[in-house]
Amino acid sequence: PRFPAMASDSGDGHATLKRCLGVLRDAKNDSEQFAALLLVTKAVRAGEVDAKTRRQIFDAIGFTFPTRLLLSRQPPAGCPPHTFRALGLTLLACFCTDPELAGHSQILNKIPTFNDVLLSPCDPDSTSMVDDVYQCLSAILATARGARALVTKGTVSALCQAYLNGGHSSDRALTLLVGLLAIAEAKCWHRDAQQLLAVLSKLSSDFLKAEDMTKFELCEVLPHFIPLSPPLTESSQGCECLSRLYKGLAEVLGSKLSQSQRDPALKLAGSLVQACGAEWIPAGSAGSKFLALLVNLACVEVRLTLEEPDPLEVEGKKEVVTACYVLMEMGIQECLKEENPLLENVQKMQLMRIMEEAFGAVIFYLKQVKQEELQDPFIFASVRVLGAWMAEETSSLKQEICELLPFLVDYARKLFKEGSPAVSPPQAELDSTEGPALPQDALRFLLPGFCHLTAEDRPRDILISAGAPALLCEYFLQQWEVLTSESTAPEPQTSTEMSLQTTCGVFLNLVVTAPDLVRRDKTFSSLMDVLLKSLPLLLPQKHHLVLAANVATLGLMMARILSGSAALQGTRFAKEFFGAAIRFLSQAHTAQADPSSDGLALAVSPAYVSAWDDISELWFLGMQALAGCIPLFPWLPHAALQAGWLEGLSQLLSRVSPASVDLELVTAFQAVLVELARASEQCRDVILSHQGTEWANLYGMAALEQCLAEQ
Repeated sequence: PRFPAMASDSGDGHATLKRCLGVLRDAKNDSEQFAALLLVTKAVRAGEVDAKTRRQIFDAIGFTFPTRLLLSRQPPAGCPPHTFRALGLTLLACFCTDPELAGHSQILNKIPTFNDVLLSPCDPDSTSMVDDVYQCLSAILATARGARALVTKGTVSALCQAYLNGGHSSDRALTLLVGLLAIAEAKCWHRDAQQLLAVLSKLSSDFLKAEDMTKFELCEVLPHFIPLSPPLTESSQGCECLSRLYKGLAEVLGSKLSQSQRDPALKLAGSLVQACGAEWIPAGSAGSKFLALLVNLACVEVRLTLEEPDPLEVEGKKEVVTACYVLMEMGIQECLKEENPLLENVQKMQLMRIMEEAFGAVIFYLKQVKQEELQDPFIFASVRVLGAWMAEETSSLKQEICELLPFLVDYARKLFKEGSPAVSPPQAELDSTEGPALPQDALRFLLPGFCHLTAEDRPRDILISAGAPALLCEYFLQQWEVLTSESTAPEPQTSTEMSLQTTCGVFLNLVVTAPDLVRRDKTFSSLMDVLLKSLPLLLPQKHHLVLAANVATLGLMMARILSGSAALQGTRFAKEFFGAAIRFLSQAHTAQADPSSDGLALAVSPAYVSAWDDISELWFLGMQALAGCIPLFPWLPHAALQAGWLEGLSQLLSRVSPASVDLELVTAFQAVLVELARASEQCRDVILSHQGTEWANLYGMAALEQCLAEQ
């Protein structure tokens, strides 16, 4: 070198560094540049470089020189083979401490090199390279584009391998994996499920074996490695992990614990329930005791935190209480489970009493919430879990829930109107294929409870005076738009479709119990317009049959009340709606071979069979409502004739054995047939021309017989 070595204990270190930078800029050949670079990297490693000097180093050499060093295969004479590579990595680690440089494409395209270093055998001379790589990867992860680049360029797999190999600084690999999973869980598991499962396998084994504070430290780490998808229960390795986690948690939670030990254990249990429900808890006495203990501990934690809320204490406990909410929700489901229940009846009764007290604390807490706190995700979690309780248990805490209803409606309205970040997921998924859940959808969790409550006088009056019908109508419109923008391919029911069905349920209750409200509130005229337009679009899509049944029945029942409205006076939309409703009602039954005789029996149509449990009650209500509409709309009999329903129904009843048609069905058919025969001479003639008098007598349809006999 043309200058003295730099001594970190001398006062002229910075001056020497500046001279080195000058040489780097002006070097005539590689050996001069290399000599200067050695001193620069020595200063970097000694931590003597401030932000300004770091930028000067970058300005002097840019990315080109470190890139050449990484690619060079010929070390200087007498130096280890990886000398140039180590120098290049030190410089890149130095640059990465500048966030602007850490996200630069020249750094991101070095990710495969960083992965290679992690996967290469690490001898004592190359530990600094590994440290530099971890520094680079940590800096990249902290940038906007970093997580995406790391996932797509294979870093998850490299980090898993580095952790499992247990080499130098492998704990940093685990820390980076936790960070990556927090930002891009779905993408990581989609690309590298096997490697992540191997890490979970090691962590769960360590958790089960640990007998010191490591057990509780692992409780903090493990939730990051429990994916929502793919389910761990789908693979034998995943099931083994779950078994170890169950045994470890049973051991932990069955012991006397301090607060700092219990909280991480409850959080781990909560994340397991969120991902796998109760499937990870084995059946049998030990499993049922463990489940009861889990729910019990969760309820105690919720009561301790929320019954006398100290704002500071609640703030520090929100994460663990949210995990307890997940456990309580599982408790509700398991207490209601009748097929293969994990819990015995005595345990169910005890848990319902304990949960009732915990939900009392949740209600008490929500009553204290101030306007400025409404954006807090913890409020959302509290409303959501209360919604789960209200959906299933309406007899207990009735008074307290009624008092809270105005708050719940206002809260749901505020989130709906403003589009709140309250429930935004903690991270934005990379290239998420499932669009983000609507951030303002608190109503989705409250709807089942509202559906029960609108069937009862007092809570219904409170909901109406709080403005729930108008809010629910707007919500229905918005959810309908979401549904129509979703894929039309048959798929499991989405939360959007479930929300629309439950909203229909709430409106059906209001139509039956508060017809005057339907008549006077403009909300219902707007809703009627949507129903008229939506049913013809829904009905042809057989995977939407349950929703179509809800829309058809609600529309028919509202049409009876709103018969005077302009939208129903023979308009195109009204005719298309009633045409679709008649198709829905008329296609529900068919004739099929009767195994008990040589004849035919009436049966539910094949297209309706899988949904019949969900829609049979709606079908009967729809028939009743249609019968009520026929006298009100003079053009309706013509629609029935156009659909060929009278001919079809006459032929069906003539062909099948009367014994196969139960009394409820006979009553439903007769009500519609009588109204059609009364309203239209043409309908009466069609029934008569198809032996109507004979089969009416055969089925005991006295009212229809009388109607057909009248001139």
